[in-house]
Amino acid sequence: MHVGPLGALVIGASIGFERTFHGRPAGFRTHALVCLASALLMIVTVYQNQWMTVMPMDTIRTDPTRMAQGIMTGIGFLGAGVIFKEGLTVRGLTTAASIWVTAAIGILVGIGFWFAAVLGGLATLTVLALFRFIEMRLPSEFYAHHVLRFMRDQVMGEEVMRELIRSHGFSIANLSSRLAEGGKHFEYRMTIKSRDRQNGEALSQHLRGLPEVIEFRISPTGD
Repeated sequence: MHVGPLGALVIGASIGFERTFHGRPAGFRTHALVCLASALLMIVTVYQNQWMTVMPMDTIRTDPTRMAQGIMTGIGFLGAGVIFKEGLTVRGLTTAASIWVTAAIGILVGIGFWFAAVLGGLATLTVLALFRFIEMRLPSEFYAHHVLRFMRDQVMGEEVMRELIRSHGFSIANLSSRLAEGGKHFEYRMTIKSRDRQNGEALSQHLRGLPEVIEFRISPTGD
């Protein structure tokens, strides 16, 4: 009995559990199925001499790498399905990458490269679980999509608004403005950035205390 499908199921499910734990759309079951399907398809090519019985094997020339190429092409469509854009934020890139690497691990299991498959599974779990904490501690700029809404007769002037944002450690890019709700409300829309994520909470607290601000949103970008 070939243990490849069982091994692929365990490795794929392990990777998927990490994604499910963090509330990602493609998680436990998706990754398990991707790894299992990849392994099964590669087993088909590895044991082709056992099911190609219509013609002598010396008259048939098959290339197992074509199956691997087909698997990775198909996984590209599945990965694209978990990537979505919300405002200026693009989410799902890490989940798409985890689906891609899970398919590669399934291929390794299917052809019997167990050492590489297990090592790849452990490396993937390390990147997804442990690198998250390292990434949070790396120096980086914090980007967010920021919306400020006022009543039309109580609009904060642009220079005053810019100074307010700067005083909380942010710089502004892509500033735009518009009238909303049939002209009753006025909105500023912008991308803001800072080197300290804590500035976002400080800005939020300040805006909550301004009576002229009827609505605001600070949406961090990232996966």
